[in-house]
Amino acid sequence: MSGLLEGKRLLITGVLTDKSIAFSVARLAVEQGATVVLSGFGRGLSLTTRIARRLPGEPPVIELDVTSEEHLARLPEQLSPYVDGLDGVLHAIGFAPAAALGQGVLHTSWEDVATTVQVSTWSYAALARACCPLMGRGGSVVGLDFDATVAWPGYDWMGVAKAGLESANRYLARDLGPHGIRSNLVAAGPIRTMAAKSIPSFAQFEDVWDARAPLGWDIGNAEPVAQACVALLSDWFPATTGSIVYVDGGARAVGV
Repeated sequence: MSGLLEGKRLLITGVLTDKSIAFSVARLAVEQGATVVLSGFGRGLSLTTRIARRLPGEPPVIELDVTSEEHLARLPEQLSPYVDGLDGVLHAIGFAPAAALGQGVLHTSWEDVATTVQVSTWSYAALARACCPLMGRGGSVVGLDFDATVAWPGYDWMGVAKAGLESANRYLARDLGPHGIRSNLVAAGPIRTMAAKSIPSFAQFEDVWDARAPLGWDIGNAEPVAQACVALLSDWFPATTGSIVYVDGGARAVGV
């Protein structure tokens, strides 16, 4: 029986540890028949290379800084030894300097805000732009999100960046649509990842989900989020774009 992603060629960013959501996506994608290439940058490149050994088939790793126009321009060259094009890409990238988290939004410098927005918001469209020439009709861009409809404690400028990501997703869907390429986000509940450790109030998120999620929520299990990402990267959502799929145990739907 063919896998959901049989024959698909995917670029997956953000695989830093085996707790990363992107790691679960990469593992499931390979299991479902995809050819996967991972990317990393700086210190993260060595981490990605090391963790790739724990994935089926040990996918190749390329260097990619999504804030560098030079890196984005040479992406086709970097990918060419491994794949002759792309059918999908996972954007699992976000970063905020420490000063942009846990201190409110009134006193953060523009330099720190600019870094947060460039890495966490602008890079989504920039990566899609770089991948678009490599993708044919039916391609899929998927990004990882966290509900940006409310102000979360300690999330501060990253929350603002996620709100921008959600808006960028809609505009990207508009601009990629004529190319036959979809753009969607998966808004996950809190998962205990390396990125989560940088959020001062992460324990409060756990409390919220424990109290609200009708289906319950396991902060140590990224599998449900990965399954949603794989589904969106497959051909099973051919007419869905500009959307946000919430994989949060239903917490968003339930008030206090």
